[in-house]
Amino acid sequence: MGAQGDFIRWFEELDSGDVAVVGGKNASLGEMISALGEEGVRVPGGFATTADAYRAFIEANDIEKEMRGHLDDWKGGKEPLQETGEAIRRLFRHGSFPGEISQAIREAYRQLSERYASQDAGGDGSAEADVATRSSATAEDLPEASFAGQQETFLNVTGVGDLLEACRKCYASLFTDRAITYREEQGFDHMKVALSVGVQKMVRADRACAGVMFTIDTETGFPGAVVINSSWGLGDTVVQGTVIPDEFRAFKPLLGTKDLKPIIEKTLGEKEQKEVYARGGSRDVKTVSTSESERRRFTLDDEEILQLALWAATIEDHYGRPMDIEWAKDGETGELFILQARPETVQSQKEATSLKTYSLKERGERLLGGIAIGEAIAAGEACVIESAEHMDQFAEDAILVTGMTDPDWVPIMKQASGIVTDHGGRTSHAAIVSRELSIPAVVGTEEATDTLETGQEITLSCAEGEEGYIYEGILDFESDEVDLERVPETETQVMMNIASPGAAFRWWRLPCEGIGLARMEFIVNNVIKIHPLALVRFEEVEDHATRREIERLTRAYEEKTEYFVEHLARGIAKIAAAQYPDPVIVRMSDFKTNEYADLIGGTPFEPEEANPMLGFRGASRYYSDHYREGFGLECKAIRRVRETIGLTNVKVMVPFCRTVDEAERVLDVLADYGLERGRNGLEVYMMIEIPSNIVLADRFAERFDGFSIGTNDLTQLVLGVDRDAEELSYLYDERNDAVKMMVADLIETAREGETKVGICGQAPSDYPEFAAFLVKEGIDSMSLNPDSVIEVKRRVAQQEEA
Repeated sequence: MGAQGDFIRWFEELDSGDVAVVGGKNASLGEMISALGEEGVRVPGGFATTADAYRAFIEANDIEKEMRGHLDDWKGGKEPLQETGEAIRRLFRHGSFPGEISQAIREAYRQLSERYASQDAGGDGSAEADVATRSSATAEDLPEASFAGQQETFLNVTGVGDLLEACRKCYASLFTDRAITYREEQGFDHMKVALSVGVQKMVRADRACAGVMFTIDTETGFPGAVVINSSWGLGDTVVQGTVIPDEFRAFKPLLGTKDLKPIIEKTLGEKEQKEVYARGGSRDVKTVSTSESERRRFTLDDEEILQLALWAATIEDHYGRPMDIEWAKDGETGELFILQARPETVQSQKEATSLKTYSLKERGERLLGGIAIGEAIAAGEACVIESAEHMDQFAEDAILVTGMTDPDWVPIMKQASGIVTDHGGRTSHAAIVSRELSIPAVVGTEEATDTLETGQEITLSCAEGEEGYIYEGILDFESDEVDLERVPETETQVMMNIASPGAAFRWWRLPCEGIGLARMEFIVNNVIKIHPLALVRFEEVEDHATRREIERLTRAYEEKTEYFVEHLARGIAKIAAAQYPDPVIVRMSDFKTNEYADLIGGTPFEPEEANPMLGFRGASRYYSDHYREGFGLECKAIRRVRETIGLTNVKVMVPFCRTVDEAERVLDVLADYGLERGRNGLEVYMMIEIPSNIVLADRFAERFDGFSIGTNDLTQLVLGVDRDAEELSYLYDERNDAVKMMVADLIETAREGETKVGICGQAPSDYPEFAAFLVKEGIDSMSLNPDSVIEVKRRVAQQEEA
């Protein structure tokens, strides 16, 4: 080969078999360009210096002996790590490329610049491409070794002189303190590790946005989702965790399906700052504040989210494993690009046949909230460290509290029992490392370093869904691990009751056959927060403070009702995706009037009732002239989940339907809003929770596809006992013969009419004998609280064998 062939390889000439030549990162770029370009995956062009170039640099500058000497002195305790690292890095920075290598880099850079000349020349006539230089390390005796995150990347490099300097800095970064420590811990010979520099055309994300994405859910390991984090400007703010980015999730099985938009989550991040090119010099980037407009809007539109997600799935399919991918959008052309892709190394390595769960056994004062990383709990003393200069003050097994972390923090992160940060999202450095170390973290709290004090006893909980919390004091908690391979199969269909979209992802591994009760109230109460009629009839909201709060929450939406529909649809879609293609039965809203009144703007739209439990609730609201428009928003959300997002495994269920006439009126309203029973396979179920439902079960069966018994309301109405009355709690018992006779009668009637019948009440979760009774009577399905699924499934299997 000529000089360029020995020392330079163009990305399009590389594939995954060239890791020993250019390292894993650069080999992956070449693989994607050559193998996935025809499938539409765009990767910026460029070239890589080879491992031979790195070794030739060392030889030409005659620095190997000095490098070995410093490393030997460090290992022998004669020289501290900091001095060793700095001394070796200085050797690289002060070295110079021999003429042959320098010429090869210059020529390759000239050719790269010519490729992009028309794009970069602009008005100043310059034809020198702005590039990123990315370090890609490999070991000659173990070429597949991964050194991800150990070396440096330099952005916005322009001109040959600056490019050669950036390459030297990349070489030097092979000997950062963290990289030296990592190789020593992993048993690698420092002198047998080489470095390739990837020189890649910069994408003008400084004028648009950038971020990272994973082809597996980063917290739960759910394999059906692509998780995308995005923020304005260059992507370092997302990787480093200096911002709370936008977060999107797309459902992989439906990507690329015509006319579907399978986006199951969109969360607006704060995005308070961005990294952009600095004026007047190459290699310069600066951090600036974002505008109010930028903070209030998403960085990507739906089509861009779907494009990135489809590329992510394509890349995953090609490599045959979950992937961690960096991407960027060019603000000048509007095009999206993949910058690099590497294997995901945390969730994909976890044992899929076991499930470990944590739960708090007591509650304390909630001090802070943020994004939960992991699903564990940690308790101990806080150790607040605001600067890396003070890392020596960290106490082992404490909970690290800081603004943000970078790779230099890893040594003390390994000693922590938990991590709390002010800044960052799910793909920030603190989040990624905490997952790798299997310790819980709460990131993006915004004020942890101001609120918490060193020595303060706290409990960090990531076991309550997508949000993580910091509690005052040392709280008692427990953990449990289940071997999923030892859970028996059952003829009776065992399903789950779910309210939170985050919980649906958390429990996806459970061996169940769908969700028998998805409660939308959690989404309305905790995510939407606004009474639906206060959005439909906003002009009728008179209280000024309430109007301001509604305006604030809906600021990103031209129509206020879209705020409700969008959030409810995404929440339901996330629940449905976790169990796809198994059925997910969504109960339409079943708030009582006092609960509706507690929503923002709710009081003027709700009557005061002496007994809301038996008042204006469930089916009676849906066809009422007073609430019908609010119910219409729920229907629009369900229709969007099924028809736009594409999750047709969603079924709907009508609660608290008192009469056959009421059932017909509700079915008519559902049809008016596009949810006609039987259309596009839609099934409509009915809750059985009133004695009249059982007495007239044969008539209800003619109008619904299935029944689901709600034992809580049924028990109180059969026995005439308020389920919340403490004085009568000894009388409230689902195992009472009257309740069981009613349940048995319903099952018999349903089976005679070939109508599916299940139960979603608490009784089989609480009482083993009640579960056995249901099996004996021939119930089709049981829907249980997630933490009861395993034990009840075992009981059901035993009863089926009896």
